[in-house]
Amino acid sequence: MHKSLRRAAVAAFLALASAQAARAQVPPQPAQTPAAQPAQTPAAAPPGLLMRKENGHEWAPILEQKFDYKDWTFKSLKDGAAVSLRALAKGRKLVLVVYFAPWCANWKNEAPTVRRLYEKYKGDGFEVVAVSEYASAEDTRRYFEEYGGAPYPVVVESDTGEAREKTTHYGYRKALGDPRNWGSPFNVFLEPAKLNPTGEVLTERAWVVGGELIEKDVERFIRERLGLPEQSAAEPCKDEPRAGVAKQ
Repeated sequence: MHKSLRRAAVAAFLALASAQAARAQVPPQPAQTPAAQPAQTPAAAPPGLLMRKENGHEWAPILEQKFDYKDWTFKSLKDGAAVSLRALAKGRKLVLVVYFAPWCANWKNEAPTVRRLYEKYKGDGFEVVAVSEYASAEDTRRYFEEYGGAPYPVVVESDTGEAREKTTHYGYRKALGDPRNWGSPFNVFLEPAKLNPTGEVLTERAWVVGGELIEKDVERFIRERLGLPEQSAAEPCKDEPRAGVAKQ
């Protein structure tokens, strides 16, 4: 019996030694690691409109943006007549479409600037049309009456806040990355000579100010588009930041 046990132990030892020798002849394998994953590039954020909040203002620079800006026909605030943007732009060199809410403090900041620029350059081919949003026509009418009436055409796209997300104004702002809730004012500059003569889309590119106009920079932009000579340099107002015209 003892001999049998010894033979079994010897056999087991020899088998173990043989296995160890076999393993010794195989070079060690590198540890297996999961396949490297390609770096994930975050999706490009919308360009945004580079708005700057300062002393109660929401200033923004002029940016050339790529988006489909469509023709529209809205009712005139004055008499309810249909106003077509394409028709309004005919014969002009530059048109500013400014979307605003009459109750908005930032629009009230910008409105005097729009009026000054319009009065100064309307004889040179500059047109302004203001698109009222999120207030009744009567509220909008009262707002302009406080300042002696609207000097430029005013039309109405929406007359209640509940319509906000259904407006073209809201759609354009969100497409361009405008972070504001109501987005007043929102300014779009169009060059009629470059607009599509027919079709729903007026242009695939437009100059946009997603906030209050910076008057000195906008005036320089207007003069360039109207083919007017540069004015003598002047310092901007103390509460008005300087921001050059940028191209996206």
